[in-house]
Amino acid sequence: MRWDRLFDDLEAQAVAVESREFEAEVAERSRAEQGRLRLTDRLRAARGHRVVLTVQGAGTVAGTLARVGAGWLLLAAPAEPELLVSLGAVGAVGGLGAATEHDVDRGLVEAALDLRKALRGLAVDRSGVRVTLTDGTAFEGTLDRVGADYVELAEHSLGEARRQGAVRSVRTIVIGSVALVARTER
Repeated sequence: MRWDRLFDDLEAQAVAVESREFEAEVAERSRAEQGRLRLTDRLRAARGHRVVLTVQGAGTVAGTLARVGAGWLLLAAPAEPELLVSLGAVGAVGGLGAATEHDVDRGLVEAALDLRKALRGLAVDRSGVRVTLTDGTAFEGTLDRVGADYVELAEHSLGEARRQGAVRSVRTIVIGSVALVARTER
């Protein structure tokens, strides 16, 4: 009987040690996995949900997270212009929840859709835009062309079409200084 109790006690101790080691390994692997996740992984999981962003130069903006690309995200809000937001200007995000979407294939595709390509889409579309910089300065008009690190904006009133007579000037803007671009209705 004494031997049975001794062996039962030793087995229980061994099971407890093994359980603690397993839990420690799971915790360490979870921390390591979290360390590999990027903000875009968190944002992709929140598509379709309302988020609140703190954006340098623009303050707090909110809307439904519609798309996420490499270095940008698109917010949509009822009765508001769509907002193309540079992730480089985002200081904080609220409303993400606990979900994370880590899809390597999607990440590779989205990496090809950088902020320059999103801005080129707006230039091709010829929509009127309001460009807000990280220092809070804002310019209105139509995007004419997008270079490797700059965008050219034909400045004119948003109510007017981009016509030679309506353009007051053409401003070259460094893409790295863009906080957000609000697309206005045509």
